This record gives sequence, C-alpha cells and structure tokens, in this order.
Amino acid sequence: MQDSDYTEILALCARYHDALHRSDAKLLGSLFHEKALYAATTDGDIRFWSMDHYLPIVAGRPSPASRGEAPDGRVLAITLAGPNAALAQVQSSLGERFFTDFLSLVKIDGRWLIAAKVFDHVPRQAD
Repeated sequence: MQDSDYTEILALCARYHDALHRSDAKLLGSLFHEKALYAATTDGDIRFWSMDHYLPIVAGRPSPASRGEAPDGRVLAITLAGPNAALAQVQSSLGERFFTDFLSLVKIDGRWLIAAKVFDHVPRQAD
C-alpha cells in the first residue's frame, strides 16, 4: 500500500464518521460512488439499498451530535487489494447500537470512494 493511499483512506474514514455523527447526508453522499450499495444485516432483516434510498434516511434522523453523544468512530483495519481496491473495517455507535462497518473502496480518477457499505450492529455496552 502506498503511504498516500493509506492516508487518503484514513481521511475518508474520518469524514465518514463525521458525516454519520452529524447526520450530514451531503457530506456522506460525497464519499460514496453514485452506484454504491448499502447492505445491512441488522435484526435478521437483510436490506440492500441504493444511495437514493439511504441518504434521505440519514438526513431525516436526529444526529448523535444533536443528542450530545461523543464521536467515537475508529478504524480497525485497512486492507489494500490492489492499486484501486481496498477494504476499511470501521466501528462507531449510534444511540444504543454499536456498529461494525465494512467499507469496500474503489479508487477512481485518483480518488477513493465507498463502493459498498456492509454492516451489522450489537447493543452498545454501558460506559
């Protein structure tokens, strides 16, 4: 992995966590490829959504920041599959849920974008 790729992917993950923490659908949408897939396996209900379906949901929900929740996003791992594909494993919480997301990334015209978000959650542990 090029150091610059690693740095760029870390920056993308930081913006991703910031967008989720503030429910900023515009910023979040800028991080995803227009044809990206959202796949959730939560509560036994497997969902496959487009960005056109997912982003309005983000925009319409109260943000963790507005509820006084501290930002807690972190990157667990980044794996480069080649010069234009990578996987970032990230974690964060939203309300009473603790999420692990697998972000499949593609590099297009020198810019890393999320091609797919696949995730699940568990109950958040008391602090």
